[in-house]
This record gives sequence, C-alpha cells and structure tokens, in this order.
Amino acid sequence: MKLLIHAYREVFSGTIELHMAERHEGGRLYAAQPLVFAEHEESMRTYPCLRLELDKAQLLMDELWGCGLRPSEGTGSAGSLAATERHLKDMQSIAKGLLKKDGVEL
Repeated sequence: MKLLIHAYREVFSGTIELHMAERHEGGRLYAAQPLVFAEHEESMRTYPCLRLELDKAQLLMDELWGCGLRPSEGTGSAGSLAATERHLKDMQSIAKGLLKKDGVEL
C-alpha cells in the first residue's frame, strides 16, 4: 500500500486543496473523502481525524512547502538560519565599531 498526497494552492480562492489516496496491491486506488465535523460533547473523548507515519507526514509537509506555506513562528531550519544571520551581522557591526575605535582602518 502506498500513500499518495498532493497539495494544490488555489490562488483565486486563497485555499489549499489537499488530496490523499492509497494505492493498494493490484493497483486499486482508494481516495480520501472530505472530513465531516459532527457536534461533540465536551466530556467525550475525541479521536484523531488523521494519523500519519512520520515519512507520510514529511510528504505532507513537503507538499505544503511546495504550495508556499512556511512555519509561522519562524522556528526550524529556515527560522534558525535567519536568526543566526541577524546575530552574525550584529556581531560584525560590533567588531567593526571596536576596531575603528582602536584606530584600525577597515
């Protein structure tokens, strides 16, 4: 069984279309259907509407990244790199300022 995931950014409606399907032995295709929200009592236990193995979750993340979505809080490799670059620039400015103060020409 192979999980297929495809995300598509619909520019005009401002939405992301998410398609998921499983290809089973023999070539049969099983497509995921739309989620349905049902009223739920506060005290009742809830169950996940979707459970993905890590490699499948990575596939979903890659598809969403391909649609232009990025983490909002700025963490992860892209956010960490940007913070490191800003810190390096600050440190370079401080070092240059101290060198100039001591009469070193740059």
